[in-house]
Amino acid sequence: MTSVASWLSLGEGSTPLVHARRLSESLGCELHLKCEGLNPTGSFKDRGMVVAVERAVQAGARAVVCASTGNTAASAAAYAARAGVEAVVLTPAGATAGPKRAQVRAVGARVIEVRGSFDDALRLCRELGERDGYVVVNSVNPDRIEGQKSVVYELLEQLGGAPDVVALPFGGGGNTCAVAAGFAEAGVAPRIVVGQAAERTTTWASAIRIGEPAHANEVAELVAAGRVEVATLSEDQLRGAWERLAKEEGAFCEPASAAGVAALERCVESTLSGRIAVAILTGHGLKDAEAVAQPAEVVVDATLDAVLEVLS
Repeated sequence: MTSVASWLSLGEGSTPLVHARRLSESLGCELHLKCEGLNPTGSFKDRGMVVAVERAVQAGARAVVCASTGNTAASAAAYAARAGVEAVVLTPAGATAGPKRAQVRAVGARVIEVRGSFDDALRLCRELGERDGYVVVNSVNPDRIEGQKSVVYELLEQLGGAPDVVALPFGGGGNTCAVAAGFAEAGVAPRIVVGQAAERTTTWASAIRIGEPAHANEVAELVAAGRVEVATLSEDQLRGAWERLAKEEGAFCEPASAAGVAALERCVESTLSGRIAVAILTGHGLKDAEAVAQPAEVVVDATLDAVLEVLS
């Protein structure tokens, strides 16, 4: 497994694996949640980004560049700041959650909003990456995939063996490729189920709002080889899984992170019965706090009677 220079690490990895008792009962399996939102910048991206930025610096880059709906940008910006190089972030105009924008700006990255989609931003990012001194750190950079494989080794260690099923979101497909590669290297072959939004370009789950996945061909090859299954999810299915994770397990993740659980819920019950399953929750809920409905606040006088009246 790839090692990372200690001077650049922010403490990525070693995220908890939590048994989801109530969801296990409803799914008929033993479900565990891999809480990747507890990485330093709040998403799984840190695992691969620390490797990509380290190698970019070693290669003499003066800047790293990425296209992003938010999480890649936050991660690239943080590690670039720590490495002392510039980060250039291209985002689709108006399509990035506020907390993610705040993360990027707080650490001093240069943010350029593009009138277009994520796919337009990635095209420009690749063109910029052809210029001297710029290194693209999206998952099209193989160093990102190399770093993201570490989640597999953690899972195997935490479980004491391989799970029967692993589920995760499918946006650009880089993490799907990394997880599949990690298990292949470890010599085990769990069933891998990935959830994608049916409304890819407009989905409420903004982190997977990607019309043309950069790794579409690789994922298609994994599907053809019988190593990966793709579940296409409605907005209601995504939202329902997200709400159940929070309300039944206390696991507040960003909307896209629930796609793996939603994909498991699409599986035929008999195929999960008695199995050990892991859902990778890719980002923290505070990444997209605006997704939470904001009911009118209840304000009462500072007396116990007033509080009890509300509770009655």
